Amino acid sequence: MAKSTEPVTIKKYANRRLYNTGTSTYVTLEDLALMVKSGEDFVVYDAKSGEDITHSVLTQIIFEQEGKGQSLLPINFLRQIIRFYGDSMQMLVPRYLDISIENFSRDQEKFRDQIAKTFGVGGFGVGGFGAMEEQVRRNMEIFDRTFKMFLPNGRADAPPTVPERPDDLDDLKRQVAEMQKRLDRLGEKDEKKS
Repeated sequence: MAKSTEPVTIKKYANRRLYNTGTSTYVTLEDLALMVKSGEDFVVYDAKSGEDITHSVLTQIIFEQEGKGQSLLPINFLRQIIRFYGDSMQMLVPRYLDISIENFSRDQEKFRDQIAKTFGVGGFGVGGFGAMEEQVRRNMEIFDRTFKMFLPNGRADAPPTVPERPDDLDDLKRQVAEMQKRLDRLGEKDEKKS
């Protein structure tokens, strides 16, 4: 059966029940999480108002996953995100995170292949975890350095600054573009080392 290019419509009713109009069945947040993992796209609408509430439902799925002890988001990351709400940098954060996760997703298959080549079929031969931890540590250092580029004086505890001139936005755009180039170069260096 061919996969539809249109997202599945999910309706959320006042009783908090979610209804998949594609399969004509009620679903749970866990079912929606499985749909996301399998690459199936969906949109969630409030059944009464017709408002698109996909963002809040996806956030609720993350909240539930984190609550089950499957912590994916580090505490420092969550604190950094909270700091950006209402900050002048708030408008740049979503796009930056989109670009970062797209790059990570694109490169994860290469990373898996490299692990398999290095450590065998399962990817975790003798010493496999140590090498993987080292790669994760380096990636986190790169992410941390990159993230701090957005912070005043490169510090997470520095007070937020507000651009005073319209050309500050152009400067910020330039800095983001430079940062992306640096990330690309760092990625190329890592590939050459492999």
